[in-house]
Amino acid sequence: MMLHYEIILYWSEEDTAFIAEVPELPGCAADGETYQEALQNVEIVMQEWIEVAKDLGRQIPQPRRRLISLAKDKE
Repeated sequence: MMLHYEIILYWSEEDTAFIAEVPELPGCAADGETYQEALQNVEIVMQEWIEVAKDLGRQIPQPRRRLISLAKDKE
């Protein structure tokens, strides 16, 4: 079963990279040179996070199913 979690994606000046975070999965985050790369990387990290949680017998949080609005800078 595929779970659909909220992903927060932003540019980090400090890291000079795009960061993708999954708030419902504590510590689950990845980066990339492009936002597409950050999203691809965080999908892998999400799968690994869930696999490790299952191996440790921990509960997997259910997605909150929030409506997300995206904004793009016009510059």
